[in-house]
Amino acid sequence: MTRIISTHSFRGGTGKSNVTANIATLLAKQGNRVGVFDGDIQSPGIHVIFGLNDTSIGYTLNDYLWGNCKIGDAAHEVFSDDTSDGAVFLVPSSIKPNDIARILREKYDANDMHNAFRDLVSVLSLDYLLIDTHPGLNEETLLSVAISDALIIILRPDQQDFQGTSVTVDIARRLRVPEIHLVINKTPPKYDFDDVRRKVESAYDADVVALLPLSLDVAQNASAQVFCLDNPDHSFTQGVEKIVAAISAEIPVPA
Repeated sequence: MTRIISTHSFRGGTGKSNVTANIATLLAKQGNRVGVFDGDIQSPGIHVIFGLNDTSIGYTLNDYLWGNCKIGDAAHEVFSDDTSDGAVFLVPSSIKPNDIARILREKYDANDMHNAFRDLVSVLSLDYLLIDTHPGLNEETLLSVAISDALIIILRPDQQDFQGTSVTVDIARRLRVPEIHLVINKTPPKYDFDDVRRKVESAYDADVVALLPLSLDVAQNASAQVFCLDNPDHSFTQGVEKIVAAISAEIPVPA
């Protein structure tokens, strides 16, 4: 049965898309077929991490929402594992200014997005569907969260992020999301990680499944590629592996 995972942050700049891309790739390396939706239609970007650009992208999520293609036509295979049947299929949103302006101007039926999720799962026989949501809370984000088996909320050790996360956690509980996992990203190395974990878990009564370090290596990668692939022993990769363990149906969360 397909697991639907939404990744969300209340504010931009948390590294949500980067973390999502790395989660998807590590899941694929375990032999899973993984779909990724760029639900951030207003400011898309996850396609860059997977090496797609304007010339390599054909149909997009926008085209599907406008009735120009089937959802399978907008899915691009962006990673395949040589040792298994694992693969990542990305449905990107259009980066073209005119397309973004049209979406903002004309809007679209949120139910069409729900249909896109359902149809892609069926067409590609997915084990996991990851939805990279738009920061903040809007109708599309609430829909994505409501249908998810798990919600990953990514925040920085920042007071504004803490306040926004409180709102998101409260709404997720009202929507009865089965699993809520917190990920603290860009944590300065000088911080006491255990202390940060305790304070955040106490504040939200939710598990912090990973604290990802503020890393010069990750910054220098500059979203040019999936970081975990070339850096399997890095502390950032080890943190993402903990997230994967937490959301996997068959892998227990490390003690």
